Amino acid sequence: MNSPDSSSAATAEPVVDVVLIGAGIMSATLGMMLKELQPDLTITVLERLDVAAAESSDAWNNAGTGHSAFCELNYTPERADGSIDISKAISIAEQFEQSKQFWAFLAEKYAVKELSRFVNHIDHMSFVWGERNVEYLRKRHAALVQSPLFKEMVYSEDPAQLQQWIPLVMEGRDPAQRVAATCMALGTDVNFGSLTRGMFTLLQQKPGVTFHFNHEVDKLRQKEDGLWRVKATDRHTGETRKVRARFVFIGAGGGSLPLLEKSGIPEGRGFGGFPVSGQWLKCVNPAVIARHDAKVYGKAAVGSPPMSVPHLDTRMINGKRELLFGPYAGFSTKFLKKGSFLDLPLSIQLSNLRPMIIAGLKNIPLTRYLINQVRQSPEDRLAALREYLPEARAEDWQLEIAGQRVQVIKKHEKEGGVLEFGTEVVSAADGSIAALLGASPGASTAVSIMVGLVQRCFPEQTATPAWQAMFKEMIPSYGLKLNDNPQLLDEIRAHTHAVLGLNTPESVARK
Repeated sequence: MNSPDSSSAATAEPVVDVVLIGAGIMSATLGMMLKELQPDLTITVLERLDVAAAESSDAWNNAGTGHSAFCELNYTPERADGSIDISKAISIAEQFEQSKQFWAFLAEKYAVKELSRFVNHIDHMSFVWGERNVEYLRKRHAALVQSPLFKEMVYSEDPAQLQQWIPLVMEGRDPAQRVAATCMALGTDVNFGSLTRGMFTLLQQKPGVTFHFNHEVDKLRQKEDGLWRVKATDRHTGETRKVRARFVFIGAGGGSLPLLEKSGIPEGRGFGGFPVSGQWLKCVNPAVIARHDAKVYGKAAVGSPPMSVPHLDTRMINGKRELLFGPYAGFSTKFLKKGSFLDLPLSIQLSNLRPMIIAGLKNIPLTRYLINQVRQSPEDRLAALREYLPEARAEDWQLEIAGQRVQVIKKHEKEGGVLEFGTEVVSAADGSIAALLGASPGASTAVSIMVGLVQRCFPEQTATPAWQAMFKEMIPSYGLKLNDNPQLLDEIRAHTHAVLGLNTPESVARK
């Protein structure tokens, strides 16, 4: 990337190397990564709200599991022949290991203190009941422990053992009901809001970095000289701010799709968004909170989106232990929790109308599921909770609004339009702009996603020895598959866990 000029001679508008739209986990990760790779880069961050990480990255708006496929059953589907496909689980586990390495690098380099504010140890468990589900979990465990990434996973069908692991889940349960669980002692709880704000604090201290909060991006257009002209309005004063950038990253969560459409790049045509909202039941009884110490994931209801996989989730939020159950899915036309009800209708264009209609027709069961979720009564939500906590009492729980997700709809050559449940990076052919669309497991795999984005959008710089060396310093397993290198995996985990304070006391799985 060329050395930046302070302004454009023709317009007197400031020129920077990078504009990051959205102050969430993705922009924070990319900004820190780029400044490590090339410290003299100039970066401007534009955020529509008055604080960082207030939407999808906020602790109350995401699951905070540290998605590593240890407990998420939707990452290990059962094939038609009855075998278990663990390829996605291995991929996600590899990506989360990269995230931990990058965080450990930052923690060591910048002497970050109070790491417990954003990452803590917590056992990750999968829990199922019924003959068919127990058999599935047994086969899943047998397949996963063949991988070095999952070799420490423990499986049990013994009710007495499960009573020791997860007493609240077992109390009051029918003794005749067949149950099973797996436990991974390497699990984590991550407060991505705290982590994001911590990285932005580090970024803000670096030269050449400016932040503008309460700024909503209205226009972005590439000019004849190849620079992107970004226009944003101060939501408080109405004043306009214009900046030119050599590279633009759209990391605005659910707000990324409208901005991608405004960019006008051909690669962005045909993408649509399907918003899914969520709610939690939050435990308000300290005695109940104190008796559960795990993230317990179950199987999603038929027709439900992957982000709605039910889980009983111990969290550390702002230094306080919390217990959540959910999420309960819902529907809103907003693309952001603090967005507009016009977000969905205004995103519909001629280029994405057909894919959206086709995807909608193919996902009628999902639509029906969301309608049923919206119509749920407090009694219905309590009944769902009691499948995991048989003795749950309504007075111990209160409803909380969770985050807003926008699932990706894109054109498909054969099927016309498909609904995706992962994340998707869309970039221009010249690499001058990129947008991140989609949801889970985004935050947990942000480091891997941003490494891929840098490789795609900065190919010449990435190929240099200097950038290659820095990648290896930030992420020691860079370019390698930990699943194929058990010894390296053990060495890296030992180091990252020591730095991040994740060398845990005895896990319940070992008791």
